[in-house]
Amino acid sequence: MNTATTAPSLDNIARDLLETAPGLEVVTSLVDLPANLQLPTHTHPGEEFAYVIEGTIHFWEQGRDEVEVPAGSYRKVGKDIVHTVRTGDEPARLIVFRVHPVGAPERIPVEVTD
Repeated sequence: MNTATTAPSLDNIARDLLETAPGLEVVTSLVDLPANLQLPTHTHPGEEFAYVIEGTIHFWEQGRDEVEVPAGSYRKVGKDIVHTVRTGDEPARLIVFRVHPVGAPERIPVEVTD
């Protein structure tokens, strides 16, 4: 899978511990994805919840067909699921919530061979 050289803009707007789940935190991010971008394939060490505010993303999860996720739609990504996101000719804006172990990386790159 090819990736664009233009990087997304990610602004972590909140980070806090989950009182009811010791050792876990939630990170809230505002993400701007330029047009014609494909993120590298990756996983997360916890769950990720993404709501598309503007534009459309194309979500691919290993072993499944790509799905279109338009503005006003929501997508959940489970722990350790290999996936990627791409945009078409228009940019997209998302609000993303990640729940993962405190101090864990937010994204883990994964090489996928076709």
